[in-house]
Parts: sequence; C-alpha cells; structure tokens
Amino acid sequence: MAGSINEAVRLYKSRRYEQALRVLLALEDDPADNVEISYYLGLCYTQLKQYDDALLYLEQVVTNHGSLLQIYQSRMVLSLIYAVTDRYRLAKFELDQLIGGGYESSQVFTVYGYVLYELSQIDESLKMLQKALTLDPDNATALNSLGYIMADKGLDPATAVNYCREAVKLRPESFACLDSLGWACFKAGRIEEARTYLRRAMELSGGHPVIARHIRTVLDTIDY
Repeated sequence: MAGSINEAVRLYKSRRYEQALRVLLALEDDPADNVEISYYLGLCYTQLKQYDDALLYLEQVVTNHGSLLQIYQSRMVLSLIYAVTDRYRLAKFELDQLIGGGYESSQVFTVYGYVLYELSQIDESLKMLQKALTLDPDNATALNSLGYIMADKGLDPATAVNYCREAVKLRPESFACLDSLGWACFKAGRIEEARTYLRRAMELSGGHPVIARHIRTVLDTIDY
C-alpha cells in the first residue's frame, strides 16, 4: 500500500498529474479514512483544474486532521480555488484561518490582497500586498497587483508604474504584468508607453478580453 502511495507522490512531483490520479483512485483505502490519499487527490484535481473534486478532498484533509503542513497547504490551495472561481468570501475565510493559525507568508498575503480587492476593501488590500513585499521584495505577483490596484484606483499613478515595471522585470513575458504596466502608464498619462505594453500583452495573451478593453479605452483617448 505504502509503495502505491509513494508511486503516486513520485508521479505528482514529476507533474504527471493524470497518471498520479489514476494510481490514487486505484488504491483500496477509502480517501475519507486516509488523509494522505485525500491530500494528493486534492492536489492532483487542482492541477487538472477539476476544482469541485479538489475541494471535496482538500476539505477532508482539513476536517480529518492531517499533518499541520498538509492542513496549511490544503487551506492555501482552497483559498486559491475559491479566488479563481469568484468565491471571495470563502477564500477570505480560509486565509483568515491560515493567518489566525500563525501561517504567514508572502504568498498568503498576496492572495489575501487580491481577495480583498475583489471584495472592494481597497485599503486593506494594499496593506496585505505591502506585507507580502516586506517578506519577499521580489514577489512579482504582489508587485503587479499592488501597481495595478493603485493605478486602477488613481492612487499615485507614478508609483504604480514603478511597481508594475519591477514586476515586468521579473516576468518579462507575463501578459498580466505587461497589461498592468500598460494600464498604469495610461493612468499616469504615458499614452505611447501604454499602447506599446498593452499591444505586447495582447499578443502574448492571444486576445484576453480585459486587455482588449484596456486597449479600447486607451485608443478612445487619442485625438486622431
């Protein structure tokens, strides 16, 4: 039995998620009675973007008292799933549990900042992102989020550009970072720079609707 679980873990760590999932589902133990199986089933389903299944197994880890690390990791993944599926209050609950349990990291504060932004708690969102950068000044996601939010809300556009520029330095091929930099440049009145970055973001994204909307907004301000 242990060897079979070990094989699934090996496949998972090799990013062979579908193969790992097949091994886990073939095990005789009921995942409800085996936290280790539930944990890796949840992670596999998350990687495969089968979020409803992932939630089922990750919740089992939390409620069935897995190891402290497994519980923390499961709550972190749960918060990410809830965030990407627009269930922000549930994401906030999981993040509150993490922070309340003493698990503070740059990643936790970064996700929390995004969730609070979506809940229109802008001041608290910015504080969380600043905390993330205090722990990890090279956190590109936190830099990008902080710059975008400040630009989008008209809060010190010049500083917003600087944050976004640092994010692009760390992730030069990220369409999300390029979009944020373009949007921040637009908000700071740097129209030509905005067009350049947004067009590059559009190329890399393959036509993301948010980027398209930003480009239309920029073009509408140009007097031909």
